[in-house]
Amino acid sequence: MKKTRFGIFMPPWNSPPTQNITTSLQRNMETIQWIDALGYEEAWVGEHHSAGSEIIADPMVFLAHVGALTKTIKLGTGIVPLPYHNPYHVADRMILMDHLLRGRFMAGFGPGGLPSDASMFGLDPRQLRPALDHDLGVLMKLLTTMEPVSAETDRYKLVDAFCQVAPYSDPMFDVCVAATRSEAGPRIAGKHGLGLLSTGVISPKEGMPAPPLHWDVYAEEAIKHGHVPDPSRWRLVVNVHVAETREQAVADMRHGFDAFCEYTQKTIAMPSITAVGDTFEERIAWMNETGIGVIGTPDDAVAFLKRLAGRAGEFGCFLMLAHDWANREATLRHYELFARHVIPHFQPTRERLLIAEGRSRASHAADLVKNAAAINAWLPPGEQLPAN
Repeated sequence: MKKTRFGIFMPPWNSPPTQNITTSLQRNMETIQWIDALGYEEAWVGEHHSAGSEIIADPMVFLAHVGALTKTIKLGTGIVPLPYHNPYHVADRMILMDHLLRGRFMAGFGPGGLPSDASMFGLDPRQLRPALDHDLGVLMKLLTTMEPVSAETDRYKLVDAFCQVAPYSDPMFDVCVAATRSEAGPRIAGKHGLGLLSTGVISPKEGMPAPPLHWDVYAEEAIKHGHVPDPSRWRLVVNVHVAETREQAVADMRHGFDAFCEYTQKTIAMPSITAVGDTFEERIAWMNETGIGVIGTPDDAVAFLKRLAGRAGEFGCFLMLAHDWANREATLRHYELFARHVIPHFQPTRERLLIAEGRSRASHAADLVKNAAAINAWLPPGEQLPAN
């Protein structure tokens, strides 16, 4: 079995927006510290500028701070909406991040998810995907070559631009492009030879949006442009919350699941992630019964992820969507239960441990007799141990 990596994708959704922002940011940092201690391998943090609940304006600033508080977890921008920025500034800062984090940095890009963000910068949503494609070409030249780069658009101008520092990672930190439901993300990622971060609502059930759509399109485009598709660089974002019982998992959701659903239904104009249902019960059913997520026990999560993995084929990483569906205590317990009882099913060590246990059980009776005989050889006759 190949090892599957696990982590989180944190937009973050700190809803409702009436919360104390400072403590929300502290909670986000502590979440990453907690999963780092539990052995999760990746955390991706988003950039947003409007709508009230996604409150991190610069994921690199946030991650630079978190990097000093964590030990082994890799930290990624999930995502930087590149059309909002000058690619040179982004490239230079990411190289700095790679050095500060000593190779734990990852970069994720997208067109920008919130129309309310784009409108503040005078951008039409129809501009964003072509702009992302163009700007990634500029940025990757800056990151990977010493060739001076000149480029001019209606958003920025570069004249013989050159990054004076090379990345810490050799030859390059991992760079990914986000994809939701359209083919734009996988096509752009494949064209530039980058990784793929599938963030949209996907389901292991037939008839629901299928992750293979992303991979097939991505692989076709990568091969066309001379790149080798690498499944280990494909990450799938999933919706999961676990507790000791299904009843407890659903009860946990009463803390914040309705606020999350209403945010997708009434605030952000992103049809790919709009919740379904008007009541709490309808929304829970939307999550569990359509197969786009699981709210239940660790065993339910294992079954869900195995179905999804079977439908997706080979990939590298599951990223759980980070959220405020449950209160703080239940959320931290969720990550611990998931690490203890779900992740091992996708790691090669579990099979070895079960084999080791089986071998010991098969020889238990004979080993008991041998061990008792060895101990009894050194005991007085009146203190002999039974041989069974």
